[in-house]
Amino acid sequence: MDELKIDVVDADHAGELLTVRRAAFVTEAQLYDDPHIPSLTQTLDELTEDLARADVVTLGAWMENRLVGSVRVGLEEDRALLGRLAVVPDLQGQGIGTQLLMAVLHYLPEQTQEVWVFTGQDSKQNLSLYAKHGFEHQYDQNAGDLTYAYLRKILGGMAGDDDSASVDVPGDDLGVTR
Repeated sequence: MDELKIDVVDADHAGELLTVRRAAFVTEAQLYDDPHIPSLTQTLDELTEDLARADVVTLGAWMENRLVGSVRVGLEEDRALLGRLAVVPDLQGQGIGTQLLMAVLHYLPEQTQEVWVFTGQDSKQNLSLYAKHGFEHQYDQNAGDLTYAYLRKILGGMAGDDDSASVDVPGDDLGVTR
């Protein structure tokens, strides 16, 4: 595989990012028999607005000049919420998603104590990837006909980290449609 470069995606790459996400999420739409999942219905204007938000970081994975994957990170106080992890169909299963997942840690504010991710409850491959990297299932949330599974990873090396401690779970303000 060619060398992979991971960096922040800016508005100049919004069209390319939209294409990558749509290509990657077609299989999810087929799995759930729903062509209206948020990743497929987001407009270019909505995506451009999202890329400009101060509380969002979107990372892209490039092979030479081709954007081949991305992940969106919403930031809130001491939490991060990952979403829209996408890899182009012809390169899925080659570790790009894992590399994006690991790269996220380098872009989180220092005060970040936990990372949340959500995926469709029936997306076994996604759930397996997240579990492999230390994310644990916390709860499910219905959104129309879809049920999202929310998983959490406590970041290590911080004073007072205790997996048994009570933690506020992300609320609807983080939303599943971002």
